[in-house]
Amino acid sequence: MATKTLDQHIEITAGVAGGKPRISGRRITVQSIVIWHERMGKSPDEIAAEYDLTLADVHAALAYYFDHRAEIDQSIEDSQAFVKALRRRTPSRLRQKLHERKLRGPED
Repeated sequence: MATKTLDQHIEITAGVAGGKPRISGRRITVQSIVIWHERMGKSPDEIAAEYDLTLADVHAALAYYFDHRAEIDQSIEDSQAFVKALRRRTPSRLRQKLHERKLRGPED
């Protein structure tokens, strides 16, 4: 069994996961791991167990993030802005149906 070094845990491949840094051999991006850990409060152990990763993979992703923090934080902000704009342009069918039901009043 070969031993992985830190630089073998993260890879960037054009055309895979939008060219974002990701866990080697997987489509799980460093950005996703950062969101799960930093913003959702999941521990590295939880992330590793939930996504069938090694603890070393998760820590390598976090180490990569801390080395490239500004770039990844900007990518997260850009993604959030994209989703926000998409939501403004694409009305929610559920919200529309609820609004129509509210205008009709309670059903008997």
